[in-house]
Amino acid sequence: MGRFGFFVSVLLCLSFSGTQCLRFDLPSGQTKCIAEEIQHNVMVLGNYHVVAPGSDEHRLGTITTQPVPDDHKLTVRVTSPYGNSVHYAEKVESGQFAFTTTEVGDYLACFWIPPVQPVVKATVEIEWKTGVFAKDWTKIAKRDKIDGMELELRKLEEHVSSIHEEMLYLRQREEEMQNLNISTNSRIAWFSIMSFFVCLSVAAWQLWHLKSFFERKKLL
Repeated sequence: MGRFGFFVSVLLCLSFSGTQCLRFDLPSGQTKCIAEEIQHNVMVLGNYHVVAPGSDEHRLGTITTQPVPDDHKLTVRVTSPYGNSVHYAEKVESGQFAFTTTEVGDYLACFWIPPVQPVVKATVEIEWKTGVFAKDWTKIAKRDKIDGMELELRKLEEHVSSIHEEMLYLRQREEEMQNLNISTNSRIAWFSIMSFFVCLSVAAWQLWHLKSFFERKKLL
């Protein structure tokens, strides 16, 4: 997908737990990626599109009737922490991805425009939602025949559950880091002890070698 260009100018237009809204410039011939660490069995929803050149569009999700030139169209790939592709689209001006995570770690969304001369620069907007924010609550309300206060309570319950799961996940990560620190300290201690004995052995061998050399030369 070409050369990674992480020296990007990204405008954060909205950011809160579970939802990210980004706008950034993407020169042709470069790749720019967005990553988010997500837990197992979490719903993810993403919408992206190219802002048409000369458009007065300022808000994500605003539909423009101006066409997007072919040299501004994107190739998009979303991959899991283990490199599995969960979404791929080639030469598109907009698109959407939706999936439920099966792996824990950083999910990566990369955007690329093929190189052209002269270099063009496209403006890309992406809305990335996870967990509770990725659910279509309108459809859920119609399906379960709930509305008003009951729907808000359902949302609140989902929020509390997601926060609880996040806390458990962070506690697990903390325990893993503590175990890693203990293991690392133990290995360093053993390595230090081994290094000490190796140094003593080398010093003893050098003394023995020098003594043998001087005895052969009848200097002692």
